[in-house]
Amino acid sequence: MLDPADNSILPAIPAKRYFTIGEVSELCQVKPHVLRYWEQEFSQLNPVKRRGNRRYYQRHEVELIRTIRQLLYLEGFTISGARQKLESDDDPIEPVVETANKPKVSKELIGGLINELEELTVMLRD
Repeated sequence: MLDPADNSILPAIPAKRYFTIGEVSELCQVKPHVLRYWEQEFSQLNPVKRRGNRRYYQRHEVELIRTIRQLLYLEGFTISGARQKLESDDDPIEPVVETANKPKVSKELIGGLINELEELTVMLRD
């Protein structure tokens, strides 16, 4: 698995109706036990359960998981803070969704990287 904080390289979501927990784990780079925990913490995350309590996630839930991942790992929210952010309609969250060749990256991440590069440039000049 990749570094949890690295949200820039996520595989494209295939054109399917349902995804198993293993597939979602790979698509979102989050372990299955974390997905099961998030189901308890985020009421919006409610996969269909079929035979033997097997979970089947729909595309909108995979996108929601990527958004939760972004809030927790990239933007530093707590579970309760992420829950509040998802429940509020004031500031819509743009989920990180990778297209075939071009990942979507948040403006905050780009700004932070630019600042780091500028600081490194100053350090190298000195």
